[in-house]
Amino acid sequence: MNKKHNEIKRRRAIRNRAKITGIASSPRLSVFRSNTGLYAQLIDDESGKTVVSFSTRKLAIAKGEKVNKTKQAEMLGKQIAEMAKKAGITKAIMDRGSYRYHGRVKALADGARAGGLKI
Repeated sequence: MNKKHNEIKRRRAIRNRAKITGIASSPRLSVFRSNTGLYAQLIDDESGKTVVSFSTRKLAIAKGEKVNKTKQAEMLGKQIAEMAKKAGITKAIMDRGSYRYHGRVKALADGARAGGLKI
């Protein structure tokens, strides 16, 4: 990646986060995507605390089972929704950061919706 591409990503992240604020009743669902994994956390911006966090690295996948990254993202969404329910959260605001709403990020959101979290 060159400097211009990094600058575009940084501006996109700032533009997206300027419109989003998580509160206790509907925290911000922040997504970080790396080459090897996907990380999601529910953040209450008023108190500055992370309510729930989980990653694809912590997923319980049966040994020998091959699961692609998109399927793992969907499983992560369902897991984060389940953890949010236990914490008393039913609604969240999606913060995709500098990533496009496509592929693994979309699969995570769809999984969270399937798990009962309102986004």
